[in-house]
Amino acid sequence: MPLIGADDHVTAAHLATEAGDMLVDLRARLTGDGVDGKALGAEGDRAAHELLMRRLAELRPNDAVLSEEGVNDSGRLSAERVWIVDPLDGTREFGEAPRTDWAVHVALVAAGDPVAGAVALPARGLTLATATPPRPPGPRTGPVRVVVSRSRPPAEATLIAEALGGELVTLGSAGAKAMAVVLGEAEVYAHSGGQHEWDSAAPVAVARAAGLHTSRLDGSPLVYNRPDPYLPDLLVCRPELAERAITAASGD
Repeated sequence: MPLIGADDHVTAAHLATEAGDMLVDLRARLTGDGVDGKALGAEGDRAAHELLMRRLAELRPNDAVLSEEGVNDSGRLSAERVWIVDPLDGTREFGEAPRTDWAVHVALVAAGDPVAGAVALPARGLTLATATPPRPPGPRTGPVRVVVSRSRPPAEATLIAEALGGELVTLGSAGAKAMAVVLGEAEVYAHSGGQHEWDSAAPVAVARAAGLHTSRLDGSPLVYNRPDPYLPDLLVCRPELAERAITAASGD
């Protein structure tokens, strides 16, 4: 199989959507039985992981997989193609029905680069994918919106918002925040303080396909499928804001 084919883009979109639909149904059933919070989130993590592992084994049996909920198999480091997935990005938000700011991430990485991917926002009925790249959002008048975590907004995001004359907007999961920029609901997503490759691989693939800037906060490239999957910071933004955002994040 070539390193990347058109059907890989379609596969990513299909799997993210399939897992997302399952999670919507599971959430409705379990909340109806009185299950919520951590117990609901844990069941969502488990069920989505099992579904994606089963489907990838069927559809891409020769590819390696790195999942947040799975065993970190070092054999992936010598694989040409690695699927990096977050079966349920935003476990806490999923457990707080009816919140919609959670996601499913499915990405294919080759030579350290996320070359295909999809982010499902199941509670919104949306899947954004490299199979059908989203149209770049048009220019917006008004303050630049910098999307951050509701519980721990990073200092760098505040610096960026101040430098750009913007405002902070809180949202849940990493995928939901990155897709807010893709959808034109925000202009910048700046994160620091800890993430892993599964948190950003699929969002970065989709954001790039939409014509957005993606990098580390210092402007350096994002590299995936490394021995240690810890990838602590991320910048997704409109390309015309990238240089000023990177400078601001450095404190200069």
